[in-house]
Amino acid sequence: MKRVVSVSLGSSSRDHRARAQFLGEEFDISRVGTDGKLDAAIAMVRELDGNVDAIGLGGIDVYLYAGRHRYALRDGLRLLEAATLTPVVDGSGLKNTLERKAVKFMQDDLGMNLRGKRVLMVSALDRFGMAQALVDAGADVLFGDFIFALDKDMPVRDLHRFEELAEKYLPDACKLPFQFFYPTGKKQEKPPEPKYPQYYDDAEIIAGDFHFMRQFMPPRLDGKIVLTNTVTPGNVEELAARGVTLLITTTPDIEGRSFGTNVLEAALVALLRKRWEDVAPEEYDRLLDALQLRPRVVRLRGAA
Repeated sequence: MKRVVSVSLGSSSRDHRARAQFLGEEFDISRVGTDGKLDAAIAMVRELDGNVDAIGLGGIDVYLYAGRHRYALRDGLRLLEAATLTPVVDGSGLKNTLERKAVKFMQDDLGMNLRGKRVLMVSALDRFGMAQALVDAGADVLFGDFIFALDKDMPVRDLHRFEELAEKYLPDACKLPFQFFYPTGKKQEKPPEPKYPQYYDDAEIIAGDFHFMRQFMPPRLDGKIVLTNTVTPGNVEELAARGVTLLITTTPDIEGRSFGTNVLEAALVALLRKRWEDVAPEEYDRLLDALQLRPRVVRLRGAA
């Protein structure tokens, strides 16, 4: 049996363990939160190194993408470099493959016409594949990175302009502690504190990382579609209570919840028996096609 562990900077209250089977291989999959403690996460990666088949990094990115440019986060690199034997991934390989497929799934399988749909992409830098696929589908995408990560009321709707701004701001921003941008540890359990609600209100689809969208979401999201990644049963209930009508997660349901892309990518790397840097995008595509993984679709009543 292959063992995959996701070491997360997120809250330990979201820990989960499950069994799964991929292409005839049995997997023991677990997610372990360190409550925002980077040093504890580094120590855990070192302890797991050489003792598991692959390690995922949750609650943090190693790399952010904008167009053809890749930006490395200082704290993410510290975690990546803590292991020397076991492959370590952050999910970005699947964000550029699986999440593009999720947008295609919305069009082809759910029959959604995305052309002209108003989409709030709360953070495109960590899910550039999803953002680009939505733009290619004709959606009217608002890139919220500078609004929600840097607290600048600077809505960007043009992909090329977004890439220019990323090139300007990211080299310096990547040197800051990751907690500066993203809710980690106990912050993930705090009730949302609405901020810039007008951008949520105007959107028909809210897309991107769940914790990123949740931290500032307004009390009501009536009639909205949410396209995101990791959610627990409690998160699903919360979205329904706020009026969301449709939830789509890019990763499938595994024993009652959707794990993060880092977990699924770690499983694929374990199947390939390769180092992360040696895996080509087409290899992910081939495995995803063989696994026939489909996004999770939850139709919510949206009742308060």
